[in-house]
Amino acid sequence: MPGAVIVHHHARYKTYPGDVTGFVFYSCLVASVGGCIFGYDIGLSAGLTSTESFLIMFFPDIYRQQKEEVITNQYCKFDSQELSFFGSSLFLSAALASLFASPMARAFGRKWTLFSAASAYVTGACMGSVATTFTVLLIGRLLLGVGVGLCIHASPLYISEMAPAQQRGMLNILFQFMITIGILSASLTNYLTARFIGGWGWRVGLAMGAVPGGIIALGSLAIPDTPISLLSRGEAEEARAVLSQIRGIGPDDSRQEYDDLVSACEDSKSVANPWRELLFGGRYKPQLVISLSVPFFQQLTGINVIMFYAPVLFKTMGFHGDASIVSSVITGLVNVFSTFVALMTADKVGRRALFLQGGTQMIISQILVGTFIGLQFGLSGTGAISEQYAMCIVLFVCVYVAGFAWSWGPMGWLIPSEVYPLAVRSQAQSITVFVNMCFTAFIGQIFLTLLCHLRFGLFYFFGAWLLLMTVFIAVLLPETKCVPLEEVSHVWRKHWFWRKLVVDTSADARGAEMRKRIALEMS
Repeated sequence: MPGAVIVHHHARYKTYPGDVTGFVFYSCLVASVGGCIFGYDIGLSAGLTSTESFLIMFFPDIYRQQKEEVITNQYCKFDSQELSFFGSSLFLSAALASLFASPMARAFGRKWTLFSAASAYVTGACMGSVATTFTVLLIGRLLLGVGVGLCIHASPLYISEMAPAQQRGMLNILFQFMITIGILSASLTNYLTARFIGGWGWRVGLAMGAVPGGIIALGSLAIPDTPISLLSRGEAEEARAVLSQIRGIGPDDSRQEYDDLVSACEDSKSVANPWRELLFGGRYKPQLVISLSVPFFQQLTGINVIMFYAPVLFKTMGFHGDASIVSSVITGLVNVFSTFVALMTADKVGRRALFLQGGTQMIISQILVGTFIGLQFGLSGTGAISEQYAMCIVLFVCVYVAGFAWSWGPMGWLIPSEVYPLAVRSQAQSITVFVNMCFTAFIGQIFLTLLCHLRFGLFYFFGAWLLLMTVFIAVLLPETKCVPLEEVSHVWRKHWFWRKLVVDTSADARGAEMRKRIALEMS
């Protein structure tokens, strides 16, 4: 495949002394908890909008409609655009907040952006837990969205900039690992609080969101900002001290990496308007294509349809009343353990290998799940799945979730955070988060309508997208494992396709071009 042209990174790119110290791991672990608040809200929302006492208090008309409407078509579940929009409001708020995250991270640093995110999230969780009116509930949810938007902007950036190049993938995937922990924790919280007498358990579930938020807020006060962020704000001595501390070596041993950071910082200052340069300058065209495509494709993997349909499948296997929580816990456990696989292998086998293997696995699973459901429900959507069919489908659901958890799940956050130079890195991360949140909200809003109209063909629809995405990765994504962030721009110049479009304006490139021109004139 022509895309597989970048290999042997250790021989081609610089390696700096130092390893993953305990301090680096602690700092990255604190930042990665930002994924936990995102995952917790994803998992909690599903249980929240199906809790009777919650609906009676804030959506009484929708509750009455749900009780009155009898649906036998398995494809066409109760669809309330108002309730869907309430769920999507967090993602829209997060998308808007991500646009403000870039100037905030640039002016105050990654550390204080994390602190601000955690403060907004804790406030939102507390407001939601005590809300008695829809206005207070909505304001609390919007604040949760602000916290999520700022956090998923700053967390991957912080981890990528703190981690040594050889372990950047492993440490960055901590973010996705925490997302899966958050989803699993929310599923267990939904299960336990649903048994509270009086129907007020959902308040406890909302209040529990303040726990990971508080961990980030307090933890961020005990971690330093990244060296490159400190340098970009003129704090050179502190940047040098932090670099020596996180690498566990003396200032002399870290001099080479420090000098490269200084050079990258100087290059970034030459970009007067990062937003204009990023969107219209043409210099970062390859990176822009990737940072727009990866979050867009991540939402078209079909993970939503798989997660939605799991309770129906488990109910046919005899779980009945607890089908929803059992399916959530089982798929949640598969998600957690499979993400751990990515965490251990991303820096060994590379990003492309996980993308291609996971994508192929997901394509096969989507086609098989769609076929099994189509054979049982047909176009009418009536009938029931036999226990034998259900066991096969559950197996392939877990295979699919595993494939997502070690490919598009973690790589969807890792790749955009490491492909940009410092000059536009924060702005590019804002675009990534904005696209991801907007399409998360969009898919959530139209999903039930799509399922009702496309029926089992929806699985083939997402399978076709997965095929397109896997080809896209195979052809157009260069390998970035073990490449220092300061040298990642060279990756694009060596790629068989992107090198035709890259505008190289670095000092080394200009010097090489001048020497070449002088040599030609002298000959």
